[in-house]
Amino acid sequence: MATKHDPEKTNTSIGLFGERVIAQFLRSNGAKILDRNWRIKDGEIDIVARHDSGTIAFVEVKTRSSLAFGHPLESISSEKSQRLQRLALGWLAAHHCLGVDYQIDCAAVLLGKPGEHTIEYRANVL
Repeated sequence: MATKHDPEKTNTSIGLFGERVIAQFLRSNGAKILDRNWRIKDGEIDIVARHDSGTIAFVEVKTRSSLAFGHPLESISSEKSQRLQRLALGWLAAHHCLGVDYQIDCAAVLLGKPGEHTIEYRANVL
């Protein structure tokens, strides 16, 4: 089933679209989605997935409809990076997985013409 976007949608629905696209991308590459939009007081993890290797990936997804404000991955500041680390450890602790191999990945979804998008996936960035 192809995933399409509607350029008239809100920022929230654009973000959700990007998360769906990346979850589908991960599954097609053999990963199992363990959690989506896991939230605690300190923030939210977009996607938690387990790769075939057993490594747990915490995925930050950034979706943009244009490059007018820069590449989507440029919006991940050092503060956001530190928060992602804390959130990953929080998820691992909450799910009794401390000590398991993990990585933090970032994914960019750039929307094009209706029904078109590109994906840039960077594994183990933090």
